[in-house]
Amino acid sequence: MKTLIVYAHPEPKSLNSSLKDLAVSTLETAGHEVRVSDLYAMNWKAVVDAADYGPDASSPLKVALDSGRAFDAGTLTPDVLAEQEKLMWADTIIFQFPLWWYTMPAILKGWVDRVFTYHFAYGVGEHSDTRYGERFGEGTLAGRKALLSVTAGGPESHYAARGINGPIDDLLFPIHHGILYYPGIEVLPPFVLYGTDRMTGGDYPDVAKAWEQRLLTLESTEPIAFRRQNFGDYEIPSLHLKEGLEPAGRTGFGLHVRA
Repeated sequence: MKTLIVYAHPEPKSLNSSLKDLAVSTLETAGHEVRVSDLYAMNWKAVVDAADYGPDASSPLKVALDSGRAFDAGTLTPDVLAEQEKLMWADTIIFQFPLWWYTMPAILKGWVDRVFTYHFAYGVGEHSDTRYGERFGEGTLAGRKALLSVTAGGPESHYAARGINGPIDDLLFPIHHGILYYPGIEVLPPFVLYGTDRMTGGDYPDVAKAWEQRLLTLESTEPIAFRRQNFGDYEIPSLHLKEGLEPAGRTGFGLHVRA
């Protein structure tokens, strides 16, 4: 297995850093190949601008079209091209980050904004009466799996179905479904650590054991059963879930997960 770890935390002595290092050592000891994109150490540029697209940038800038034109021409900046190459190399992608303000750190969102260009992560495939491009289960990155390893400062009860922060599955849905599944990546159930603001060194051995277990079962873990766009569950072109396919009483994000 070839694993890319995309890591986003500014502190080398953080819990997130320890989890990243443990992932590297655990997977390599098990015989897997591992590459790491340490975004803060790389001084990753988090904002999209015309410089990303070189001679293929238009004026006024059109991010989607310009990024696709630069991708097709091979004129994306070297840092973006390197990350796209890593994604194509990987079988599995692990995203290691803290949950900040209900989402990923800005530097990681900037990685997505710049690396997931038009014609690479979206804007691919046939548009017709029966298909709406290769998205949500199909696409350039199909055949890969991804896992979010997330630390949250608050206790688990705050992220439960009736918790004030909302269910963790709902908070992560835009990343799971909208960023990862969209270009075809199968998404594994996340590894979430709660109450990390109050965690002590004495808690770490149990955390490490649980993380090692998840890492060593990546290949046998079933992905979240998101519905595929072009395989009969959705009306096209409205992309509404067909009547009668929803489990009784299920609404919202849960509609897009098979029973």
